[in-house]
Amino acid sequence: MTPDSDLLAAFAPTGALRASINLGNPILAGTDPATGQPRGVSVDLAGELARRLGLELELAVFKTAGDSVNAVAAGQADVGFFAIDPKRGEQIAFTAPYVIIEGAYLVRQDSPIARMEDVDRAGQRIVVGKGSAYDLYLTREIKQAEIFRAPSSPAVVDTFLGENMEVAAGVRQQLEADARRLGGLRLLDGHFMLIRQAMGLPKRRGGRAAAWLAAFVEDMKRTGFVAGALARHGTPGASAAPPETA
Repeated sequence: MTPDSDLLAAFAPTGALRASINLGNPILAGTDPATGQPRGVSVDLAGELARRLGLELELAVFKTAGDSVNAVAAGQADVGFFAIDPKRGEQIAFTAPYVIIEGAYLVRQDSPIARMEDVDRAGQRIVVGKGSAYDLYLTREIKQAEIFRAPSSPAVVDTFLGENMEVAAGVRQQLEADARRLGGLRLLDGHFMLIRQAMGLPKRRGGRAAAWLAAFVEDMKRTGFVAGALARHGTPGASAAPPETA
């Protein structure tokens, strides 16, 4: 996996590896209260990738998944950390997933909605983070309920309550934290989707760079790097994806 000059140019045309970091998903990244700097499994992976490539790391930090994706798709960042989605895949070459996350629904304690199957009903409104994996997925899958978009994933529950809507959708861990913070809320059993979080780079960087990044992710899973980062940053409920089989 030793990089040569052509590979380095494909990964980092500016001379530094610019990694797009999404603070809107607490499984991937958050802000260290002591330093104010980003931290999390995606930051750790970006640092290790830069180290192996022998490049300086520059973090491009965003509050939403949509902005983070757009930065990579537009070539304003070189690599990023996203949920695999066919729409995003039009411009981004994804690796296999490194983390699996549950997408869950949150309702009020007294809501008549009891099961996943009760959500997609006429007259019900589902709040999601604009441009998130849940937004993209539910936009395709929901047939009867309406979808409303909060500015970011962390703003979903406050929007759900403030606008008196019926369902909030997002990362299970974020919804659980909001339920504890606010009270009077409950999560529905199960999940409406399993989010496969992967690394990605612009497709125009070429197949060789995409293959190198894919091999890097497999090594990070196989050696326990991903699992160790999840444990170190305290992200229960998310699991390291298994290595791909040959």
